[in-house]
Amino acid sequence: MIAEPQTQAQTPTLIKMTYREGMRQAIREAILRDERCFLMGADVGRYGGCFAVSKGLFDEFGPEKIRDMPLSESAIAGIGIGACLNGMRPIVEIMTVNFSLLALDQILNTAASYLHMSGGLFNVPVVIRMATGSGRQLGAQHAHSLEGWYAHIPGIKVLAPGTVEDMRGMLWPALEDPDPVLIFEQQVMYNMEEMVPNPPQSVDIAHAKVRRPGKDVTLITYGSCLPRSMKAADALSKEGIDVEVIDLRSLRPLDNETIFASVVKTHQVLVVEEGWRSGSLSAEISARITENLFYDLDRPVERLCASEVPMPYSKHMEEAAVPQPDTIAAAVRKLVQP
Repeated sequence: MIAEPQTQAQTPTLIKMTYREGMRQAIREAILRDERCFLMGADVGRYGGCFAVSKGLFDEFGPEKIRDMPLSESAIAGIGIGACLNGMRPIVEIMTVNFSLLALDQILNTAASYLHMSGGLFNVPVVIRMATGSGRQLGAQHAHSLEGWYAHIPGIKVLAPGTVEDMRGMLWPALEDPDPVLIFEQQVMYNMEEMVPNPPQSVDIAHAKVRRPGKDVTLITYGSCLPRSMKAADALSKEGIDVEVIDLRSLRPLDNETIFASVVKTHQVLVVEEGWRSGSLSAEISARITENLFYDLDRPVERLCASEVPMPYSKHMEEAAVPQPDTIAAAVRKLVQP
């Protein structure tokens, strides 16, 4: 039986689950819930997925529901879009965000543009999942954070689950959306365990969430930088610095209301992400805050981003290239200095 969203008659219990298992269960539940759903991608079948997300699903559902595809990201995305236009609800997996650039023509020129170019006649309800970010020593061709590029594109929604609960709960509302949705899964978090509600709860994919209330500084982040930011905030609390941590969850559209409400309260902002600083998502957030809340700021918005280099392979260099709890804490201390 599929676990339905909580009702008044159901009291959820907490169970331990990994980030990887969260998406696996979400895929399984979607296939059981809607006969139009199936998973497609390279090595998702017998192999169980490049990151073992789909392990075991082929044995349970067979090749009709768990479809291995040729190693061609453009073809995978294009076939997924075609399936949507013919009434299906595919879950498209692309191994890493770097490889998704080979499918960018399909994502930008077809999926994101089709509704507009058809005069509103045809929606493309495709869901495309891909791994993103550093932390697994996979080198520059497998470990960049390019989700900010996709958040630049009108016509799609971009999601970035930063918790196991969001990883499990974002897929179904994404499948219900009439337009293309991209889900960026942090590959360094696949083994991360958390306690999550069972049955799974409904997840709001349209709004950011305040993960930690605070009064001194607003820290805006998402994905793998969320647990690092939470760790930094906990350490700073022992120094008397009260940090409010906002998990964006949705990168497009951005939830201006939640962000602005926090800035009005704290008057100081740090934006943390693994993307490169130049032309980044953090730059867009900074611009929106400055344009709308200039007189509510005590000082300019600060940003902490990845070093502007191809992602190193060496573990210590990879860690040095992206925000870590200690560098996040240092950036907050600098921000609050009188």
